Amino acid sequence: MTTAAKARRVRCPACGGSSEYSEANPWRPFCCERCKNHDFGAWASEHYRVADPAAPGSHADDGAEAPPQH
Repeated sequence: MTTAAKARRVRCPACGGSSEYSEANPWRPFCCERCKNHDFGAWASEHYRVADPAAPGSHADDGAEAPPQH
């Protein structure tokens, strides 16, 4: 009897399809190379952005006390 671990399945962040999250999938967490490249292209063309809390107009600039960090 073998004790092979069942492959973990996750949702592909690009298309929402099922994706195997294991070393057998070189594009993990994406389901395929196309989805991985699509996501990379979106980052490269600045469709996704990481918020800068110190940017002018942000809550850090309004003089209010910052909420406590947990």
